[in-house]
Amino acid sequence: MAKKKVLILYAHPSPRRSEVNQPLFNACRNIEGVTAVDLYHDYPTYNINIDREQQRLREHDVVIFQFPLYWYSTPSILKEWQDLVLEYGFAYGSEGTELHGKKFLCALTAGGKEDAYQSEGYNHYTVRELLHPLEQMASLTGMEYLAPFTLFGARTAKEEGRKDVHVKAWKQLLTALVEDRIDYKKAQQVEKLEQSLSDIVTGEQS
Repeated sequence: MAKKKVLILYAHPSPRRSEVNQPLFNACRNIEGVTAVDLYHDYPTYNINIDREQQRLREHDVVIFQFPLYWYSTPSILKEWQDLVLEYGFAYGSEGTELHGKKFLCALTAGGKEDAYQSEGYNHYTVRELLHPLEQMASLTGMEYLAPFTLFGARTAKEEGRKDVHVKAWKQLLTALVEDRIDYKKAQQVEKLEQSLSDIVTGEQS
């Protein structure tokens, strides 16, 4: 079975204070077939190397944005990355086909509980609805958008014993992506990947 190459673009402005995202990032760095990039570490002045980032995209089959949800969106460096790297003629436009057919998803944490991210909840929208700009980015660039991998109530996940469970599921998802054992149609249709891994991951780990 052909292996897929997974690119994780990690954006956390305060990694030393991270109780979930940093352990997730550390875990993915040990998985063969996964390239893990810490954007704030690599570009502390936001001077993004466009050529290098575009080449990374060319070389990978799956692209993942990993981040804590800040003010219903991504941390600022991911927006800067999009603005500079996803150029006309590279990522979109009549000749901008470099990303066509690649898979894209977000792996994020939210401080609020899951019931806050509902139409009748405190935040009025689901996480998938809040991510519509990124879903449209994937559509415009020809990538296949998969449902997000989300941890709610991240502030208390460690003390409640949910962090380790989430890290384990994250490693399971990444391994399945590398081994191409994903039902992509289902992964596009569900609301959240973390609650549907048993249905989405196919076959047995090699």
